[in-house]
This record gives sequence, C-alpha cells and structure tokens, in this order.
Amino acid sequence: MAKPEPEVFSAKARKRVPYEFVLEALAPLSPMTRPLFGCVAVYVGEKIVLALRDKPTATADNGVWLATTLQHHDSLRAELPNIRSIGILGKDVTGWQILPAEAADFETAALRACELVLKRDPRIGKIPKEKKKRLVR
Repeated sequence: MAKPEPEVFSAKARKRVPYEFVLEALAPLSPMTRPLFGCVAVYVGEKIVLALRDKPTATADNGVWLATTLQHHDSLRAELPNIRSIGILGKDVTGWQILPAEAADFETAALRACELVLKRDPRIGKIPKEKKKRLVR
C-alpha cells in the first residue's frame, strides 16, 4: 500500500494575525477572528468591533480599524485623537475609523480602544447585516 502524500494531511496555513497584542488585550471577552477583505476582523459575540490590517499596499491604512458610526466620531476622537477615516474605502467619511499604525501613539491608542471594547462601550461595534442568500437556479 502506497503512503499518502504529506500535503494531503496538511492544513492550509493561517495568515499571521497583525497586532496580536490587540487580541491579547481582548482575551477576557474571548474574541473570534474572521478574514475580512484581506484584513482580520475581530468579533466579540455577534458584533464586529475591530479589523486589523497590515498589508504592503496602501500602507497608510494599516492599523486597527474601529467599527463605529458617524455619530460617534467626534466623541471617539476626543479619546483617540489620531483616528481618521480609511482612505482605501473610497469615501471621504465612513462609519469605520482607523488608528493608523504609523502614528507615534499607535500601541497606546490601540490598547485604549481595547479598553473601550472591554467596557462594552456602545460607540464601538456593529452587528453585521445578514448576507443575502443567492438563489441557485
């Protein structure tokens, strides 16, 4: 009997999670991750709270993305002065905001955002819309 090829049993390697310190900070909430447009989405329960991006393209948009809404931008900016809209999303302003990795206070600000998530701050987190099921014909 021939031996099976080793690659038959190998699992697809998962991509490295950027900014793992964010997941460590959120560990008490048992966050889950899922791929999201080449980023890593971070969920707490049914809410998407953050996305982590570290890619070689559009590096200005690398960092920790906050799932929020327009109405919370100003109050979040008071606590996280370097947040801004995400350029690659193609709009001047979106609900999502970014803590850019290039900012001098990136890690401190990202950990502050994690504190807000740990406190269940209602300004961070969205329940994603259900995906529409495609009809199979």
